[in-house]
Amino acid sequence: MPKLGNYVTGSWITGDGEGQPLYNAFNGNVITHASTKGLDFAAILDYARKTGNPTLRRMTFPERGRMLRALALHLREHLETFYKISFLTGATRSDSWIDLEGGIGNLFSYASLRRKFPDEPFCLDGDGLSLGKAGTFMGQHLLVPKEGVAIHINAFNFPVWGMLEKIAVNLLAGIPAVVKPASVTSFLTEAVVREIVNSGILPPGALQLHPAPSS
Repeated sequence: MPKLGNYVTGSWITGDGEGQPLYNAFNGNVITHASTKGLDFAAILDYARKTGNPTLRRMTFPERGRMLRALALHLREHLETFYKISFLTGATRSDSWIDLEGGIGNLFSYASLRRKFPDEPFCLDGDGLSLGKAGTFMGQHLLVPKEGVAIHINAFNFPVWGMLEKIAVNLLAGIPAVVKPASVTSFLTEAVVREIVNSGILPPGALQLHPAPSS
């Protein structure tokens, strides 16, 4: 099996060198290797800030919510493939159900929150405040997406749920993410990210992945 890919700056890239071996939890055989050696992490963050962030910030809350729902529906169509890969991590079907369908359920849940927000890329924070005695001058606080990128470092026992429940939050809020799953089960995370990328649902720069320890 070829080395796992790092999905960064809009492309799948394998790191230099042999990388870290990743094992089948049941028989101890090497499944693949993962490496981030040679990656330009400054460029990865710059791509998220300059490509992913502006696009997400321009989207309205309903648009971001519908994006999450579309992603959840797409991933649900590939569940059986994910279950087969999850088995290699040492997870039972019940374990995998929590990780896979629980993670997708988070996308659905956060997608539904779009109904609580206006059809705008921002929302009002409280009521307008009068700032003058004559009532001719007032102020209004706005909540807007942050400029930047979220960095997610996730645990080995939830390679999918850990990623999806976190990106659901930042994508609805209009912020891109760079995801670093625990290496030992990262081949499952990588399979899910490949389907996310294949779907074309997320805008460029909204999600990046590097599954191996940073070199």
